[in-house]
Amino acid sequence: MKKTLILLLFIASFSACKQAPTKPKVDESKRGLIVDNAMVVSARAEASKIGTEILKKGGNAFDAMMATELALAVAYPSAGNIGGGGFMVYRDKDGNIGGIDYREKAPLAATKDMYLDEEGNVIPGKSTLGAMAVGIPGTVAGVFAVHEKFGTLPIKEILEPVVALARKGVVVTKKQEARLKRFQEPFAKANKDSILFMKNWKENDTIKYPALAETMQRIMENGRDEFYKGETAKRLVKFMQDNGGIMTEEDLAKYEAKWRTPVTFEYDGLKIISMSPPSSGGICLAQIMKMVEPYDLHEYGHNTLKSIQVITEAERRAYADRSYYLGDPDFVNVPGDDLIADDYLKDRMSSFSFEKATKSSDVSHGKVQVVESNETTHYSIVDKFGNAIAVTTTINATYGSKLYCSDLGFFLNNEMDDFSSKPGVPNMFGLIGAEANSIAPEKRMLSSMTPTIVEKDGKLLMSVGTPGGSTIITSVLQTVLNVHEYNMTMQQAVNAPRFHHQWLPDVILFEPNSFERATLDSLQQLGYQINEDRAPVIGKVDGILVLDNGKLEGGADKRGDDTAIGY
Repeated sequence: MKKTLILLLFIASFSACKQAPTKPKVDESKRGLIVDNAMVVSARAEASKIGTEILKKGGNAFDAMMATELALAVAYPSAGNIGGGGFMVYRDKDGNIGGIDYREKAPLAATKDMYLDEEGNVIPGKSTLGAMAVGIPGTVAGVFAVHEKFGTLPIKEILEPVVALARKGVVVTKKQEARLKRFQEPFAKANKDSILFMKNWKENDTIKYPALAETMQRIMENGRDEFYKGETAKRLVKFMQDNGGIMTEEDLAKYEAKWRTPVTFEYDGLKIISMSPPSSGGICLAQIMKMVEPYDLHEYGHNTLKSIQVITEAERRAYADRSYYLGDPDFVNVPGDDLIADDYLKDRMSSFSFEKATKSSDVSHGKVQVVESNETTHYSIVDKFGNAIAVTTTINATYGSKLYCSDLGFFLNNEMDDFSSKPGVPNMFGLIGAEANSIAPEKRMLSSMTPTIVEKDGKLLMSVGTPGGSTIITSVLQTVLNVHEYNMTMQQAVNAPRFHHQWLPDVILFEPNSFERATLDSLQQLGYQINEDRAPVIGKVDGILVLDNGKLEGGADKRGDDTAIGY
């Protein structure tokens, strides 16, 4: 009897091993920066350094948020900002979670049809270039609200290094030189006079920002109301109206950041915490991950035919729902719980087959598209106390509306393009929007920003996020899967080749020269349309992974100038 029992146990053990193949072993030699205590990963070394210095002084992740965010406004003007907005999710040292929405809002004078001509057609460029494209900025309100609730260091101590950075200047990188060259024509089109960035800047030049330093100095001395009710507000409104905009002092005075409850869900033993509407990130991420969970991705392998099929088909269905249901929850009813319900998502994937591609024309929203710019920016911070934040902030397109206030030293966003200018007509990112995301005064436009925190066994595992417009959600998805399903290090996970599908247009974007030709050929034979030309960069992911020994590994995406710094 004993021998029989042992034999049965052996057979059961062997069978279990067969059903659940072991994941590949972690390649420890491929780790990113590893530190003992605290870390900041952001788009520029200057910002990561300033944030880390705040942590070294005894500040927490929320103090470092304010420092890092405003340092990015200096060091990374194509996306870092005080003229835009963003989202943060956090997990504090005790495991409490939350989020803050400091997304831009439509001006009081905005109207539903403000970007349409007399025949009802979208006027090209009106929602993307110049003063009419600008939403009411939320960044300054956001960082001050976070500091008021969680900060420990004095504002002066946090912002003095940022003011000093603006005065001293920032060295131009090779990637920044190329970026500035690309945008000379739209800079000239959006601005009446020559601006600082229209000089012939070269790699290793230093750009100083005296006007921005003065603005930051006033904010440091007078607080958030300097930006929304003080001298800065008055000068900003005058500039906007002189350039044909509709922003008023009342718009600024009425702006408030909003605390929101994040979207949370389980995936294969992980707890995922991501941003709620008006960000579509958390709901879409939940939909995709829960739709792919029943499939053995680690058995299929990383970026193999089957893995790409499953993920693409889940993305197709989630983005179809995004376009129809999602918008500002203060204006429309967003059926968030229904959209991530297990039975609903099982039904959504019931039409999927490995034998052929589903056509997007056959996938509408479930029963219960809009383009964002690639030049958002993300940063992740974990402090020595165990607090973690994930923050994604943007002025939408690269350099936003291209409108630069030389008097105050910063670019203004073109976030109004993230509304549905006309339901059913794609935005600059090709995303299709519906009535839920139509324009209304004081409404917040839908976003794809997906700042995300991951727990495992009740403990912090990861803080992650990325820029990338409509590709943000899918880039965060693939990074989390790379770590969890394919046992990659944080650095490997952010560097790995990525692909993207967003329902419409019905095409899978692949990073060029990064995928096996045989895999791409097989996808085409199954009826998938592929494109390697339009997506040279899909996301620039920054993340922090808590290792088994409690140390932190930073992943700073090789696609940008991103840098992890810690101690």
